Amino acid sequence: MRRNSPSEPVPVAKGPRNDWQTILSLLPYLTTYKWRVAFALTCLIGAKVANLGVPIVMKKVIDSLSSIQHLTALGRAQDSAAIILVSGVGLLVVAYAIVRLSTSLFTELREMLFAKVTESAVRQLALKVFRHLHSLSLRFHLERQTGGMSRDIERGTRGIQQLVSYSLYSILPTLVEVGLVLGFFVAKYEAYYAIVTLIALVTYIVFTIKLTEWRTHFRRTMNELDSKANSRAIDSLLNYETVKYFGNEEWEAQRYDENLKRYRAAAIRSQRSLSVLNFGQQFIIGTGLVFILWRATQGVIAGHLTLGDLVLINTFMLQLYVPLNFLGVVYRELKQSLTDMDRMFTLLGAGREVPDVPNAPSLVVGGAEVRFENVSFSYERTRSILHGVDFTIPAGTTTAVVGHSGSGKSTLGRLLFRFYDLDREQGGRILLDGQDIRDVAQDSLRAAIGIVPQDTVLFNDSIYYNIAYGRPSASRDEVIAAARAAHIHEFIESLPAGYETPVGERGLKLSGGEKQRVAIARTLLKNPPLLIFDEATSALDSKSERAIQHELDLIARERTTLIIAHRLSTVVHAQQIIVMDHGRIVERGTHAELVRAGGLFSQMWALQQQKAAEPEEGADDTVEVGESARA
Repeated sequence: MRRNSPSEPVPVAKGPRNDWQTILSLLPYLTTYKWRVAFALTCLIGAKVANLGVPIVMKKVIDSLSSIQHLTALGRAQDSAAIILVSGVGLLVVAYAIVRLSTSLFTELREMLFAKVTESAVRQLALKVFRHLHSLSLRFHLERQTGGMSRDIERGTRGIQQLVSYSLYSILPTLVEVGLVLGFFVAKYEAYYAIVTLIALVTYIVFTIKLTEWRTHFRRTMNELDSKANSRAIDSLLNYETVKYFGNEEWEAQRYDENLKRYRAAAIRSQRSLSVLNFGQQFIIGTGLVFILWRATQGVIAGHLTLGDLVLINTFMLQLYVPLNFLGVVYRELKQSLTDMDRMFTLLGAGREVPDVPNAPSLVVGGAEVRFENVSFSYERTRSILHGVDFTIPAGTTTAVVGHSGSGKSTLGRLLFRFYDLDREQGGRILLDGQDIRDVAQDSLRAAIGIVPQDTVLFNDSIYYNIAYGRPSASRDEVIAAARAAHIHEFIESLPAGYETPVGERGLKLSGGEKQRVAIARTLLKNPPLLIFDEATSALDSKSERAIQHELDLIARERTTLIIAHRLSTVVHAQQIIVMDHGRIVERGTHAELVRAGGLFSQMWALQQQKAAEPEEGADDTVEVGESARA
């Protein structure tokens, strides 16, 4: 009964999307369980047919009771005809109960059958959006606000549930019931009732749609202001320390309150327009009921209709108008759900700046030789970062890249990871064991590379989880071995909760040095053939740096290693040192060769040696933060 869920990205039209495009984007996920959908629709029709029978049976009960009352008035209540009528009323009452029970039974069966369809569609779409967001480039995530994006996804998945719920449980049943009632009016009574009912329904629907369309921009504005306020609040809370450093709590509160005030104004306008819509709907419904019941009353007086007919017509109208009254709310929520879903589908339709070529093969790693060939790159067209960078890291050797801040060192690591792609038209390429990294699958490329970044950000979980993240399938012994190699095992064991100690949001419960040692352990656990150390020991004190540096040197002997460094003392062992300045390679050679050359490297070395001779400040920072983590 079940086929595989859609694997291709949902096609999203460029430019503004209309509601039908949003609905069509959702349909493939609902038809995953097509037989279940068919059974649910069958139950829906069965429930409405049974619901139509309820007032019909009640009409017969009333007419039978009227006849008995007439016989009683004539003193003939003991006649055989009266006895038959009384027994017939008993059967009708039982039939009435059965029909009402059938309505409830079919309704619950419909909801039970369709629950799996709705929840599966929500799960598939939420998972697809999550995966798609992870597949987008670093540029996309740098330009987006995480708080607003998370709210878009949250509202979008909720919108799917509301759309399916309102469509299947409110709109479609009401339309089926309208068709059945109008057909019954034409077949059983005069066309007048069907015409008046149809006119009232059309007027109601047109009025609701027009006013809802008019007030939709109020809701859209509310959504945008809500996302903006939430983004600002999350951004402020994530930067809690910075706010405290500068004493700007009140400033942040004022900025947040500005968004709340704008949201309040939009919400008030939305509520006023809602009141106008509700009153207009009630006026249309009341007018239709007056015309229908006036005609039915005349029919009873004239003898064309019975009291049961009057009750039947009134009950039909109530059965139509009660859900129709709610249909106004449903339509508004439906429009809101479509708006919310559109924002989520827009995220899903965001193009991948760094896509894999069709049928991209996996990277085949041998010795892990890296070659940059005439690489030029710019994040923005008006600002070039790299200019004709050309160098090779022989397999199993260590190459260090040094230079002043902003010289383009860290960009090399980002390009090697394919966070950004080189423009093929501009020439230049990056080869790993002779394979252009743009032509291989990204997941296989990143599986072959391990990195210890300068700015280590940890998950808000335990220390164990963050180390094991390097290879989730690793055993506990392997995780502990990696922690020992990174010289952090003893510190972790000294904590009350040990490896289960939570690190807090972005790892803020740990010091910078402790976070970097966790990052080193995580990378060691991954055990890749190619390593990148981007200022891997920059947050450590001199003693810890020397201990870990020795361990890193041992690890690098068996792997191809790229070290991006600011402290030149950490790269003296490198077989090749590349000096960069303003995106260009200005020097290259071994440490001894570069010192003798008397160029930029020699100047930087002399300056750092002079600073190293000065007393080191803040040597106990790590211990102090470690104590806070233990607390």
